[in-house]
Amino acid sequence: MQTSGRPRVIVLTGATGFVGSAALDALARHPGILVRALARIPSAEREGVEWVRADLGDPGSLKGTCEGAAALVNLASYIGQDEERCHTVNVLGGAALLAEAVRAGVDRIVHLSTAAVYGNLPHRGIEVDEVTPDPASAASRTRLAAEAPVLAAGGTVLRPGLVLGAGDRWVVPALAELIDRVPASWDGGRALLSVVDVGELARLIDSLATAPGPAPRGVHHASHPAAVTSAGLMSALAAEGILPEAREDWPWDRCVEQLHAHPGQVTERQFSLLARDYYQRADTIWQLTGLCPTPTPLSLLPSAAPWYRAFLSRP
Repeated sequence: MQTSGRPRVIVLTGATGFVGSAALDALARHPGILVRALARIPSAEREGVEWVRADLGDPGSLKGTCEGAAALVNLASYIGQDEERCHTVNVLGGAALLAEAVRAGVDRIVHLSTAAVYGNLPHRGIEVDEVTPDPASAASRTRLAAEAPVLAAGGTVLRPGLVLGAGDRWVVPALAELIDRVPASWDGGRALLSVVDVGELARLIDSLATAPGPAPRGVHHASHPAAVTSAGLMSALAAEGILPEAREDWPWDRCVEQLHAHPGQVTERQFSLLARDYYQRADTIWQLTGLCPTPTPLSLLPSAAPWYRAFLSRP
């Protein structure tokens, strides 16, 4: 429970990561809130933030981290290919952290998962639970498993789609590699995708962690409510000078053939997630939080363009 005159404590994991750093900025702006940021390597001191050295890969380091907290925001995860580490960090570490929160009486829990739990099957406009999750990677499998203790504790699970913005080292860099290997509009650019700006996702997380009244429980898609076509995304990136513009249109079979003819880091499975229908309806979470999203899914892309151009031009 909060003691009168003391700041309300919100425990945040992943605070040095892409989404976590944006969430930290949002949470730390609130007067009367102290963000207890857990990190393997604490960052620079700043007002409204208390850094605590802790690691989801070391459950013992999590003991006592949730004492006196009003909310837990778990944004940390391992998304590499090491299956054992995925299980250790995402499943065992996540469960240990949740156990600490429950033991400390934390009654507001926000957990970041991913829409990639739906696997490789293309889909257009699905609601939560309309398609059975079928994760295809170790990271997605373990992130799905990590949702269970959150739901058991009455928490909120967010499944965003493609997260864009300054600091994005996966989505647009992967698209940059793909347009180099497959230099065309992919299957007409008709695919519908779920995207969200990292600042908009942080705004949702901030509201769920700090708003008065009970937070909405269960699983929620957490992208912009409107879909963007793959052609629309690529054209917007080209207009900002981030990626080259596609001059031709190739059918999907030719795209896959070219992908394999020009090997790289991005797999066919990942190409499919970026270039075929992968759109989840996300209206509900915006309605429940009372927040208004930006006018379009790509409204904030121009502000991130300088970062993307600089990052992609590095040797």
